[in-house]
Amino acid sequence: MMHPMNCKRVFSGIVFVAVLVLSLSTPDWTLAESVAGKPFTWKQDAAWNALEASFLQARGIGCVGLKELIDKDFHLGRQYLATLEASRFPPDAAIFTNMEKNICTLGTMVAACPERLLDYIDLMTETRSLLKRQSENWDMNDRATRDRLYRLIYGGRAALEEVILQAPAGSCPARILGDTVPSVTPSYTFRSLKLHSGDILVSRGGAPTSALIARGNDYPGNFSHVALLYVDDKTGEPGIIESHIEVGVVVSSFEDYIKDKKLRIMLLRLRSDLPQMKGDPMLPHRAAKRAYEEAKSRHIPYDFEMDYHDSSKMFCSEVASWAYRQSGVELWKGTTHMSSPGVVRWLSYFGVTHFETQAPADLEYDPQLSVVVEWRDPETLWQDHVDNAVVEAMLEGADEGNVIPYIWWLLPPAILAKGYSAAINVFGGVGPVPEGMNATAALRSLELSSMHEKIRHRVLTQAAAFQEKQGYRPPYWELVRMANKARVEQK
Repeated sequence: MMHPMNCKRVFSGIVFVAVLVLSLSTPDWTLAESVAGKPFTWKQDAAWNALEASFLQARGIGCVGLKELIDKDFHLGRQYLATLEASRFPPDAAIFTNMEKNICTLGTMVAACPERLLDYIDLMTETRSLLKRQSENWDMNDRATRDRLYRLIYGGRAALEEVILQAPAGSCPARILGDTVPSVTPSYTFRSLKLHSGDILVSRGGAPTSALIARGNDYPGNFSHVALLYVDDKTGEPGIIESHIEVGVVVSSFEDYIKDKKLRIMLLRLRSDLPQMKGDPMLPHRAAKRAYEEAKSRHIPYDFEMDYHDSSKMFCSEVASWAYRQSGVELWKGTTHMSSPGVVRWLSYFGVTHFETQAPADLEYDPQLSVVVEWRDPETLWQDHVDNAVVEAMLEGADEGNVIPYIWWLLPPAILAKGYSAAINVFGGVGPVPEGMNATAALRSLELSSMHEKIRHRVLTQAAAFQEKQGYRPPYWELVRMANKARVEQK
């Protein structure tokens, strides 16, 4: 018979293990009963098919036969820009509808005649800049206004990238310059380009969760991460303040930031003609320094809840928005909603409780910020498009009721891994399960990656066959169709 004292110890051990299990493997997060918003939908399958048909027709005609039409549409596009530069228009003005049509029509011809690609890049870059200027006094939380800006800026980006992906290797520069924005803040030179303290870096990671962050909201975008550049005014040393799921808010070296897998990077800078900037030209540097000092002074966990009003924890967008808010600038003129039932369910698995938030991609629409430069390579851009298409198909499945399962028998080792992670987190270490994520969510994250990879492999196989047969890369809408086919076949 066991000694009473030993019985007590065993019982205490059982209680301890039970408490540990309950604390490390909590049930799924409570799903939001109702989320405001409505996902943007193009509902233009017929239009996509027509664009593809126009592209094929353009290839058949040839560049010599298209020259007059291409010149005419470029001239028309320049006329629209001159009109925008001279006057202000409300978001429902007819000129914007006409511009959208011109962008698409011209894009199909340039895709067939890539020698005009650089002209198309210049046209689209200037179009975005003038659209942002036009939107300075628009209500960014008005649905019709938001739709208009999204159709033009995101739609223009999508059109340009379709053209880039059809162009021969070496046709597109990896670096595309945007607006010239003067700055007096400390600077750091990267690849012959001056970056300034307070600049905001928006990027897209290479993991499936990055694609989920980029696409999983009412206005799907192309970016998943936000970071803030700080340049020390005495040493000139740059630092990147950012928040990672694994470690929370950290200050990374510029080299580490670049080494971390990224499919695209866009640099934004506060406009120098803003009233706040006229009063204090060093404002961006002060904001960046405040974020730097905050990151150095305390441990800031990653904010899985995505509550940008609470700075005790921060997800990546909060780093920039909090820092600039302290300096009197409220970034993100329009917040993002995540109202699709499938998106809400899947994000809830990972701890999200706030479904109106600051999405990285939405910074591109903020009229207070100018796009200074963007880096994107055609091959990583292709990977970005494939990943996005796979996630879009998976989210369609989520709306149909698909879940992200986890392998139940892996839960005990996952709990042990979480316990180990929690222990070393206390001493500033990083474990296999991120701080703030429970064991169940960690297993679901692995399953999400597995699901994504299986569909992605099938899409790449179908895309290669498509290109072999048709002689061109499948456009994005074809990739989504392939991904949905692969998703259904995988069941």
